Amino acid sequence: MTRWDEQTDLLVFGAGAGGMTAALVGKLEGLDVLLCEKTEAAGGITASSAGSAWIPGTSQSRLAGVPDTVEQGRAYLDSVIGTRGGDAAREVFLRTGPAVIDDLEARSAVKFAAATAHPDYLGNHPGAAFGGRALVPLAFDGRLLGPDFKRVLPPWREFMVLGGMMVTRADIPALLAPLQSLANLRRVAALLGRHALDRLRHRRGTNLVMGNALVGRLLYSLREAGVPIRFGTRLVELVGDAGRIAGAVVDGPGGRRTIRAERGVVLATGGLARDPALRATLFPEAARSLSLAPESHTGDAVNAALAQGGMLDDAMESPGLWMPCSVLMRQDGTQSVWPHIILDRAKPGLIAVNAAGRRFCNEADSYHDVCMAMLRADAVSPAIPAHLIVDRRFIADYGLGLVHPGTRNLSRFIRTGYLIEAPDLRTLAVRIGADPDGLEATVTAHNAAARTGVDHAFGRGESDLNRINGDPANKPNPCLRPIGPGPFYAVAVRPADLASSAGLAGDGDGRVLDAAGTPIPGLYACGNDLASIFRGTYPGPGTTIGPALVFGWRAARHAAGLADDPVPARQEEHA
Repeated sequence: MTRWDEQTDLLVFGAGAGGMTAALVGKLEGLDVLLCEKTEAAGGITASSAGSAWIPGTSQSRLAGVPDTVEQGRAYLDSVIGTRGGDAAREVFLRTGPAVIDDLEARSAVKFAAATAHPDYLGNHPGAAFGGRALVPLAFDGRLLGPDFKRVLPPWREFMVLGGMMVTRADIPALLAPLQSLANLRRVAALLGRHALDRLRHRRGTNLVMGNALVGRLLYSLREAGVPIRFGTRLVELVGDAGRIAGAVVDGPGGRRTIRAERGVVLATGGLARDPALRATLFPEAARSLSLAPESHTGDAVNAALAQGGMLDDAMESPGLWMPCSVLMRQDGTQSVWPHIILDRAKPGLIAVNAAGRRFCNEADSYHDVCMAMLRADAVSPAIPAHLIVDRRFIADYGLGLVHPGTRNLSRFIRTGYLIEAPDLRTLAVRIGADPDGLEATVTAHNAAARTGVDHAFGRGESDLNRINGDPANKPNPCLRPIGPGPFYAVAVRPADLASSAGLAGDGDGRVLDAAGTPIPGLYACGNDLASIFRGTYPGPGTTIGPALVFGWRAARHAAGLADDPVPARQEEHA
């Protein structure tokens, strides 16, 4: 018989978006909850993300003036995902999602606004939306957390400026041209003034935006609700008893302890991306060298569940979700990794080429789809790394990866090998290991297409996503302009996983399933520990966070013994 050191109702592992939601909702529904986090900070991969949650048909979309419906979202997902499975859980997500957001807003500090212009990533499918589905967390004042502000995991250092100031995409034009207008000057003055005051008391800025805002809001809500969080505490193993999961063994500052969970255990530790064995088994060899997942995401929960009979679901279009990344080696020997998300790839005057010097994709498509194209192309002709090709004017106008727009002195980037420079295309091809004839022919064809504004090869600039990330001042196509004259520049990019799609098989309440498809009593999963309901596709911004919130919410309510009702009774009473 197991000797228990302590007892709770709901034991949650992982303080990312999914785990914090499960812990918060469990407490709000009357359970005693203990949240264990392996590291010393909350946030996981959410902290460095945009923080968007992709959920169709919300009241927030209507408030923003871009009304959306669940029916349109369903049509879109049916077209994108097709027959890859997961239909039942996906239907639960669609039916429950809007109520989850409303409930979190009603009972916690978690607040969202629907983006009015944030297109779905696969706009050629029926039901695709231009805006309304990507819910963006409202900025949060980190000072409200008091001493717990240090518990919010900072975003990647490359995403902060001036020693720790977070900025949004909307801030960038003003920061790049503060004297262009009075509005720009006021915005920059407000940002810098706030940051200067912050640095008198804190190691970084307290104006939290994007993923850090969502983490801050969830952490604040947990503290307000009185949920204990045990940092530096990792899952060792799950404990089974009489056919159910009864608790877990943990390692923490107080040593090894065995905790009984009367109502269940929720796994939300970030997925399997950093587990060497699972990474080698599931991920394509060409995409194993680089990861954006935190070092702590070592598959602890997934392996613990597998040891108790849980099933791994890897029947996905892709086992991971990818971003094309470039790498600069710092002087101290560490790497600076830059995800090429939206700031350069869609801008006019850039192409991506393989070792044959040929384009292989629409460079302005979503980061995941560009990497999927890279992986497919690499199976035919070497395309990893691929190289982004630009001229000097492009860098002046838009920057390139870690090189900010308007950078005059490029010597540091050239000296480290991050940027490859050449006076002409043939020399550039030799320096990047590409075919000179192929690169010359590719740029010639691209430039001809740019003059007409029509990319017959890959349709660059035709979708809403392409156009919104391009340069609207560039005519006739915001994503196309000729490359040249020289000098020319290249930067190498590789696919890096930001999350795993493969994970534990689960049902619509986040209950982990065994090999027979039967729920394991007392065991739940959400976030990246749970297999993606989108089956390895990437429908839009917030593909991972939206389901993390929904299934964290549903897991907690199921553990609390509440009926399968997507709308809490208290909301119906006020409808």
